[in-house]
Amino acid sequence: MVKVCEKMQSLSPLRRKRGIGIVEVLIAAAVLGFLYMAVLNLHNGNREALLRIRGRDGATEVAQNLIDSLGALGLASLSDDKLVDDGTGGLTLAKSNSAGAIVPDTINVSREWKGQPGILEHTMKVDYKAVVSVSSDADYMTTSSSMLSNAQHVYAKRIDVKVSWRFKNSEQSITVSGVVR
Repeated sequence: MVKVCEKMQSLSPLRRKRGIGIVEVLIAAAVLGFLYMAVLNLHNGNREALLRIRGRDGATEVAQNLIDSLGALGLASLSDDKLVDDGTGGLTLAKSNSAGAIVPDTINVSREWKGQPGILEHTMKVDYKAVVSVSSDADYMTTSSSMLSNAQHVYAKRIDVKVSWRFKNSEQSITVSGVVR
């Protein structure tokens, strides 16, 4: 034990002092700063993903509501004479414009969500634009004939609803299909 005390006394006063120096503290602060920035970046990415998913869920809801509404109206409301050419060879719902001409109908729907993706409460509002395309009568037509007459009957229609919306300066869209019988 005497030898250890003699060795300690022989060391300079600077070497005997143990602890954390200013250099170690600065390095630790720099490392914690980098970790904090990484966590903030991760949080921002998660918030953007949440908003993108919420917008997509709203678009799916809008499309499904349109398909359900058209299905409730029945096949008679979707006959070819009540539809107009959409410019791509398909048929779409029609409306009259201010001049009285029949034009393709674009349905505009707004959805709003209140939420708290972060410390502050936010309201998210998304404006959706839906275009409904309907298959031709000829695609789902059957013919039944008897000795007295031939009858043609449309037994179903395929409906494609394309819903688009803006998210972070880009156009997002989904297409949902359904069948009305």
